[in-house]
Amino acid sequence: MGLALVATAAAGLLSACSFRIQDAQCGDGEYPVLAVNSSGGQCVQDGQEPPKGWARYPEGKVPEYVGDRWDEYWTTHTLDENGKIVTLPEGQ
Repeated sequence: MGLALVATAAAGLLSACSFRIQDAQCGDGEYPVLAVNSSGGQCVQDGQEPPKGWARYPEGKVPEYVGDRWDEYWTTHTLDENGKIVTLPEGQ
């Protein structure tokens, strides 16, 4: 009986804890880039420049994990062709 009670208590404590594994934006050896004047992102190999129509995120505003602060921010913002942060039109 005592062992069953301990096991039940341990299971309750474990289920109360939320373990969240965060998905990285890019794999090792890659960095994230942002679509210019549009929504979306992709990963580029370290040492390579972003393809035409893509840009590096501004310093200090780079998303590291799916769903983090900057990942959420860039769902409603982008960079224009001059590198200025602009709000995306709704539905884009």
